[in-house]
Formats: sequence, C-alpha cells, structure tokens
Amino acid sequence: MSYQKLFDSKISTEAAKAWRAQGKKAVGTICCHVPDEIIRAAGILPVRMRATDCVDSSSGEVWMSTFSCSFARSILQYWMDGVYDLDGIVASDGCMMPSRVFDNAEYIDKKNGKNRFFYQIGAPRIVNDMTLSYYVDELKELIERLEKFSGVKVTDEALKEYIAKYNEARVLVQQVAELRKADNPVINGQDFSSIILAYTDYPIEEYIEMLKEFLADAKNRKPYTEQRARLMIIGSALDDPGYLKIVEDKGGIFVADALCFGTRAFPGQLEVDDKDVLGSIAKYYLERLVCPRMMDDRATLHEYIINTAKEYKVDGIIYEKMQYCECWGGESVLLEDELKEAGIPLLTVEREEHLANAGQLAIRAEAFIEMIEK
Repeated sequence: MSYQKLFDSKISTEAAKAWRAQGKKAVGTICCHVPDEIIRAAGILPVRMRATDCVDSSSGEVWMSTFSCSFARSILQYWMDGVYDLDGIVASDGCMMPSRVFDNAEYIDKKNGKNRFFYQIGAPRIVNDMTLSYYVDELKELIERLEKFSGVKVTDEALKEYIAKYNEARVLVQQVAELRKADNPVINGQDFSSIILAYTDYPIEEYIEMLKEFLADAKNRKPYTEQRARLMIIGSALDDPGYLKIVEDKGGIFVADALCFGTRAFPGQLEVDDKDVLGSIAKYYLERLVCPRMMDDRATLHEYIINTAKEYKVDGIIYEKMQYCECWGGESVLLEDELKEAGIPLLTVEREEHLANAGQLAIRAEAFIEMIEK
C-alpha cells in the first residue's frame, strides 16, 4: 500500500527531485508563517525543512555558534551538505533561529557563487488591524518575488484552489487525530509523528491520497492495548519519532500533542473571504495557535493544552524543550502552575536534536509513568 510511506520518517527527496525534473521549482520553507498555498499557487513545491536524523551539526555550529538551538543548526548543516538540493529558501521569523538559518544559508550560497532564491517573511508577534495589514504587505511582496522567480502569475483562483486542498488535508489529519481518542488506539505517538512528518516531503495531493488510504485501512490495524499511561507531548520543534518511541517502549502512549510538527501543523480550517483572499490567508496564519511566539495568545495556547488533555483523557504531559529554545524555553514557568491546578501531572525534559540521552529519557519516562500509575 502506498500509504506505508507515511511511516518512513527519514527525509525523502524523491518528490522534490521529480518535481524539479519537470523544469519546475522547489523551495525549502522554515517555520510556520510561510503559507504553502501561496508557494503552490506560484507553481513551486514547498518543502518544509527539518533535521531528522542529523547526528553531526558541527559545521552548522561554526556558522551559528553553540548558543543556537541544535534543531536550527542541523537544518543549516543539511543545507550545506546538500541533503536539501532545492532552488532556494522561504523563511519566516518565527523565532530568532529560523532567521539565523536563513541569513547564513543565503550568505554561504553567495560566498559559493550560487544564486538561489531567498526570501524572509516578517511575521508580527501580536494580532491587530495594523499588524495584520503589515503581514498582508509582506505576503504581497513574497508573491511578487515568487512570480518573477517561477514565471507563474499568482491569482485569487489559484490561491483558492490550494486553500481547498490544504483544508482537505487539515480535515484528514484531524480524522487521524480522532483515532487517538479510543481507549485502545490503533495509532500511537510514534506513528502519528511519522504521518505528520510525511507532509514535509510530498506534494499536498499525494499526501492527501496517502491519508485517505490510511484512514480507509485503519479499522484493520491492531489496537495498542498494553499502555500504562495516556500521554500528551508539548514543546519545541520535534521531528524525531524515535524520541516518542523511547517513552512508549516504557508503557506510555502519546494520544495528543501541541507540536509544530504535530497537530498544530494543520489546525482548523482556512476560511476564505472571496473579496479578500490574501487577507484570509494572512489572518489564518497569523491567528492560528502553533507555539508561544505570539505575545497575545499565550493564555489561549495554555487553555488549548489543558482542554486537549482533558478531551483525549490524558494522564500526564511531557514537556520537551530544546536547549536555547526561544519560544518554549521558559514557558513552563507560566504553564506549570496551570497544569497543577487542573490536576494534570507534568514532566519537563530538556533535549537536543541528536538523541544522545536516550537512556536518561527512558529512566525519567518510566519513573513518570510509575508515578501516574500510583
């Protein structure tokens, strides 16, 4: 079955190579305020960049320093190593780290005599009429640059076409997430993480077909029945299903998340105002709950985490934060008391992109699960 590709979390470049072999462009995207719908409407394939399985980011560290998060350093490492052989990068300033990946990748390209496409979107950290207008202007400039780059005119009709496709994917991802509500789910956290990561590698049309095939066959999957605790995972960008496997091997099962490489990658629906299609896109991407980078929706994000934990009957939450993570690094200071008040146990763990402390994580996870059982 072709949907089995959903469970291969290794970075695949097959789709991008096939796309470019047709004479079309493919660009890497970094962070969550880069609208895929706009890039596809320009005839370009967006490839969400990640750092899965990067074990050595020493060259990236030379450019970005040891005080940058290892997720970002590893993306730059993959760019320099040619793992991502693409026509350029479109990034947003979700936090400082994507900006540093962008800056250095562009500089390295110019230093090496290359002339690939680079554009960074400025995304405000609060939402009001003024910041929304600013973000719309940023997207207008992005469109102008993409049109010149690809030679394809971005029309409202094309934007609405791809909004509809990505909305379909959002519905299907939510249907997959709903499977996790069962007392004995047919999908665990490692599986779900792999399914979400697959969207980074394939055109949305192919991803939709794989999701449909998986959902049609889900009833034939064997339920997970040995779990000792239902868990939720929140925190920094997590693009390694192996991290979840370590915890699940100790008897936990992840049934919910608040991750940008998780359900937060496909939140809700993008509602279209036919009179202002670009404004609709800007509103969706600026208002959606993804991470704590927004200064005016932290309370809403915390409420989402608590409500989701209750909805999915979660016994405890694991909060993983990347060392030097700007967005999630200190959020536990605000969130811990709220979870305690809600009666939801919390385990906070620090991590790096390369999974080097598997034994320590396993010990802490097992102790957390035993505490929940007692």
